[in-house]
Amino acid sequence: MRLLKTAIHPDVNLAQDKLFKRRATRAIVLKGESILMLYTQRYHDYSLPGGGLDEGEDMIAGFCRELAEETGAQNIRNIQPFGLYEEYRPWHKPEFDSVNMLSYCFSCEIDDELAATQLEDYEIKNGMRPVWMNIYQAIEHNEQTIKNSSKKGLSIERETFLLKLIVQELIAEKVE
Repeated sequence: MRLLKTAIHPDVNLAQDKLFKRRATRAIVLKGESILMLYTQRYHDYSLPGGGLDEGEDMIAGFCRELAEETGAQNIRNIQPFGLYEEYRPWHKPEFDSVNMLSYCFSCEIDDELAATQLEDYEIKNGMRPVWMNIYQAIEHNEQTIKNSSKKGLSIERETFLLKLIVQELIAEKVE
């Protein structure tokens, strides 16, 4: 899978930090200029559905599991690789200093109707919910959050970069 970007948080020291490697998938589900996103009230941001893969879990199986759990997506099909976003950022668990997060992004199609979500407790507490929205509005919203919010999480830069690349490569090409 092609590497889209490698981002290194300024608090990470690659030469000295004890790194935890985490593999995750991210879903790109488009209908014209609408994209299926997760809004998280705690961070006041929009992100692509997806999350960490379980140890030994097949990447596509994990992709489908995460997308279905977080959004209620049904009949996930036509899964296509989009690219890998690699990042190094501080880790919140005591046995490691930093995490090397590998986000494997795939586009796909789903049925129009979403089923019930199966969010984890922390996702519910953070006010996470799936929403369809205009991709340009999601980018603008995230850019305002980056600029103005003290609540922003560490992933918003990744998500906004990915949204802009999706516009360039998957939406703009349909217009041409």
